[in-house]
Amino acid sequence: MQISEPGRPQYGDGDTSYQAAGGIDGIRRLVDAFYDQMETLPQAADIRAMHRQDLAESRDKLSCFLSGWLGGPKLYREKYGPISIPAAHAQLRIGSLGRDAWLLCMEKALEQQPWADDFKRYLLRALSVPAERCRTRD
Repeated sequence: MQISEPGRPQYGDGDTSYQAAGGIDGIRRLVDAFYDQMETLPQAADIRAMHRQDLAESRDKLSCFLSGWLGGPKLYREKYGPISIPAAHAQLRIGSLGRDAWLLCMEKALEQQPWADDFKRYLLRALSVPAERCRTRD
């Protein structure tokens, strides 16, 4: 739980989360760590197999999505157009194990970031919502 200080913006308000992540550079570091985890964790083998061999576009798309989702510039919309998370993942067979593997990769990537622990906890909880929206079965 985030401890609130009087007058301090809460994560999720405006661009507070984007700033806490270090802007687009911090988000890109998180995404790189995330995909590095996806390539090495045995639990993530199935979700890794859903991606192209070259992860450059996936890394860019997730970074752009997280930028806007965290209250920063809407880079995904600017570069790729509007996004519907369920529609973008509809052709994939993602169940609860895939969702959980995705979240495990994100948890491990978050552990590597030099961010406040309360922000890491907040972000992992918040990311469980889009992770669930990617699920297409179960």
